[in-house]
Amino acid sequence: MERYYENNTVNKGATEAQHDIIMRGRRAVEITGVKQVESFDNEEFLLETSMGYLSIRGQNLSMKNLDVDKGNVSIKGKVFDIVYLDEQQTEKAKGFFSKLFK
Repeated sequence: MERYYENNTVNKGATEAQHDIIMRGRRAVEITGVKQVESFDNEEFLLETSMGYLSIRGQNLSMKNLDVDKGNVSIKGKVFDIVYLDEQQTEKAKGFFSKLFK
């Protein structure tokens, strides 16, 4: 498999999953390229995607659909923000949720 990039280089054997976010009216979010759901509650979802860790925060959030094999997650509820986390932020978020769920 060859994948072409903007600078016309070729990456043979690229297997990175396609990652997209589709939001519908701040009430529904569909995410592809999800590797793992790290943690979630009704105010925040922490997802590991093929493009890094993704935090979705809001109110009354719930998982509408999860397809682990395809890496698809659907979330419904009122979305306040969607942000990619750097490594330091990810460790803080993971630590916070691990303390909650012990």
